[in-house]
Amino acid sequence: MTMHASLPKRYAKALLSLAVEHGQVEKIGADLTTIAAAWAESKALRDVFANPQHGPAVRHGIVKGLAAKVSASPMLDNTLRLLSDRRRLKYLPEIADAFIALAEEREGRVRAEVSSATPLSEAYCAELTRTLESVTGRKVQLVRRTDPSLIAGVVTRVGDLVFDGSVKNRLDELRQRMLEDPRPSSFHRRSDD
Repeated sequence: MTMHASLPKRYAKALLSLAVEHGQVEKIGADLTTIAAAWAESKALRDVFANPQHGPAVRHGIVKGLAAKVSASPMLDNTLRLLSDRRRLKYLPEIADAFIALAEEREGRVRAEVSSATPLSEAYCAELTRTLESVTGRKVQLVRRTDPSLIAGVVTRVGDLVFDGSVKNRLDELRQRMLEDPRPSSFHRRSDD
C-alpha cells in the first residue's frame, strides 16, 4: 500500500475511533461527507488552500466557516484544522470515503453503488438489495446514480467488485473484439463455395 493510499485511511480510522467514543459516528460521517463534497465541487476553495500566500489564519477561517455550515462537532472542526495545518485537505474526499467504509464495516454493512441509464424501480432495487445481501452476507445500503452514457443496463459496484451489465460495456467489449480480429466472421468464404 502506498503512502498516499494509507494516509486517508489513517485519518479516517483516527476520526472514527473518536466518533465511536463520543457516539457521533452517523453525525460525523454525514458532516464529513457534506464538507468533502463541497471541497470536491469548488475549485476556488481548493485553490485557496493550494496558494501559499494564504496563511493559517485565512485557512482556519474558511475551515471554521465550512464546519459551521453543517454545525460540525468540535471533533470534526479540529480534524479539519489539523488537515489544513498539515496541508492535507486535498485528501478530504478520500478520508470521507474511508470513514464511511470503515463505519459501515464496523456495523456489518456495505455500500453498493448502482448506476443505470434511467431511474430504477423500487421493486428492482429491493430485489437487487436482497441479492447483494445474500452474496455479501452483510446488510447492503444501495446508493443509486443515473448515468445516461450507459445507454441501458446496470452497473453495480460493491467495494472493489464491479458487475457491469450495461449496453455501453457490451458495445465496448464488441469494439475491442473487432479491433483484435478485424475480419468479420460472417463474411468469411467457405472453402467449398
